[in-house]
Amino acid sequence: MSLFSGSLFRGSLYRRLLVLFCVGNLLVLFVGGLLTRGFIDYTTAKEIDWVALAQGADVAYESGGANALADWSMQQRHEGIFQATLYEKGQPLSPMRLHPAMERSLSSWLDADKDVVLQPLPGLYVAVQQVTGDDGHPRQLVALSRTHARIAPQTRQLILWGVQLTLLLLLIGLLSWWVARSVARPVEALRDATRRMAAGELSTRVGRRRGKKYDELAQLAYDFDAMAERIEALVAHDRGVLQDLSHELRSPLARLHLILNLAQRSKNPVEAEPYFLQAEQEIDRLDQMTGEMLALSRLEGGIPGMNRESLELDELIRECVTQAELEAGVRKVSLRITSNTPVFITGSPLLLERAVGNLIANAIKFSPIGGAVELRVQEVQGSAELSIRDHGPGVPEAELTYLFRPFYRGSNAVRADGHGVGLAIVQRVVQVHGGEIYAENAAGGGLQVTLRLPITALATS
Repeated sequence: MSLFSGSLFRGSLYRRLLVLFCVGNLLVLFVGGLLTRGFIDYTTAKEIDWVALAQGADVAYESGGANALADWSMQQRHEGIFQATLYEKGQPLSPMRLHPAMERSLSSWLDADKDVVLQPLPGLYVAVQQVTGDDGHPRQLVALSRTHARIAPQTRQLILWGVQLTLLLLLIGLLSWWVARSVARPVEALRDATRRMAAGELSTRVGRRRGKKYDELAQLAYDFDAMAERIEALVAHDRGVLQDLSHELRSPLARLHLILNLAQRSKNPVEAEPYFLQAEQEIDRLDQMTGEMLALSRLEGGIPGMNRESLELDELIRECVTQAELEAGVRKVSLRITSNTPVFITGSPLLLERAVGNLIANAIKFSPIGGAVELRVQEVQGSAELSIRDHGPGVPEAELTYLFRPFYRGSNAVRADGHGVGLAIVQRVVQVHGGEIYAENAAGGGLQVTLRLPITALATS
């Protein structure tokens, strides 16, 4: 029984239906046979009239002899008596085959000179009926039947098929009800959840109903919940990004409006030129901030279709340093790279370059004139580690945990321009590559940002 209550019923809906249908058919055959026999044995009111049967056998014998008695016995088979003959002086008047045990007991039944109906074997009845013929000779009818009721084999077969058909229809009805109930409830729950989702109720979930389920409908419900959760997260994120972006755009747009207003009031082009240059700078800042916000939004959305390839981290760092040399030269900041051994990672070159570039640019902005930014690449406990340190003012300890939040600008942000999204983009890039990032104040001053990424098999081969 544990077989049917275990793994077989934890599979697909199709397999469970197939098993239930096969088991149901076997039960129909077994129970149908038992009920049919009981129905015939205990509900059929047409009992065998052994006296009339014995007189009929005697009439047939006296009118035609042994041959007529054999024909009469053959006729009785069609009416439920599969063997019957007359005995006279202990001998059968027509051939009759008996079980050896019955044949040994038959002589005692005949010598008793009385009518008896016995059941020597399960499902087998033996009748001995006394009869006296018109010629005055005493004889005994010996008849064998599988029931104490007189019913034809055709009728017995019809009853059997009728009972089995009734049970089969009942089984089909129960299975149909079970299937309809099992399918309709989760489908209705999915339909209701879909309607609520379409109406804007993004927190809708189907949930786990009626205990543990492992079939296709349960998996569909789980997939729907995962989809709904993902949609809700994306919509909430997009709304948050839109709110943050609208909030951050207000100040530069207000400044741009003021600058253009002042330029419009200028008396001549020479007086208006500084305002137009300032307006151009504000437009560049708006474009940069909008691009960073869109990049952050795509990263928070999961970066669908991100191309990954094997990269040497040291080589990628050097390319980023080369791109940052111009900005570092303006502030006379030196960029120093320390690398012990080649370290390989797997990821998107464009995203990783953007992340490292943001870290280097951030370190340059907060470095003093003539300072240095130190980059160190190494392998630590099976991970590729990159640390970038500046020698600037650092960050108050209470603000370190907030550095990677979008639009967060600490108390030292007045020292440099920015929108507070660069480090948030870096953190998201590291996370989608399966890594981690943290910031800490370095000994002797300055901020050190450390990121770790998984090493590919190429690095250890």
